[in-house]
Amino acid sequence: MRGLKRVVLFLFLFGFLSTAWASERVIIADFSGDLGNGGQPSGWQLKEKKGKADYTIIQDSGIPALRLRSEETSFALQKAVDINPQSYPVLSWKWKVTKLPDGGDFRKSNADDQAAQLFLAFSNRKTIAYIWDTTAPAGSVENASGIPFVNIKTVVVRSGPDDAGRWITETRNVWEDYKSLFGDEPPVLAGIRIQINSQHTATSGESFFADLVFQRN
Repeated sequence: MRGLKRVVLFLFLFGFLSTAWASERVIIADFSGDLGNGGQPSGWQLKEKKGKADYTIIQDSGIPALRLRSEETSFALQKAVDINPQSYPVLSWKWKVTKLPDGGDFRKSNADDQAAQLFLAFSNRKTIAYIWDTTAPAGSVENASGIPFVNIKTVVVRSGPDDAGRWITETRNVWEDYKSLFGDEPPVLAGIRIQINSQHTATSGESFFADLVFQRN
């Protein structure tokens, strides 16, 4: 009987702690599973803009990761979410770039290619894009053009090849970023998109993404 009580107590505490831990973070993707029957990671949709998408899930340095390759192509994987950024303001993710599109520069429409782009789409058609650009300096912010009815602010998080070839962990306070970029408080986050493109520069790119997580401040 004493042993049974210990087991029950353990299960109760384990369940309580697991629930408490889960409430502190929302895992968007850890890419620990295989590609599903449709060829995409579970819960994600493929959007091909130009050419054929080239992506897979691999283990890279022991990290389960989504790998994307672009050869004069443009495609994205996107996922519908329902996240309150006031409750979960902090986004962290890992990414690695091994090939930057030669001459890529998001400030020029004819060279707007990046190996790694992470879009956060809010329910009011406003979007934040965090990118790793080839040329534009880190910290640069611009309005994206050419997309009707959508207000996109692009933030250069990384630039150039200095950090290429190794995993980088990024942390952004999305709540604060949104207020700084748009001047008001963010609504619900409705979607996330991972994208790569190299069609404008007619070159190539390769990147890896892992461990996308929202958490409390």
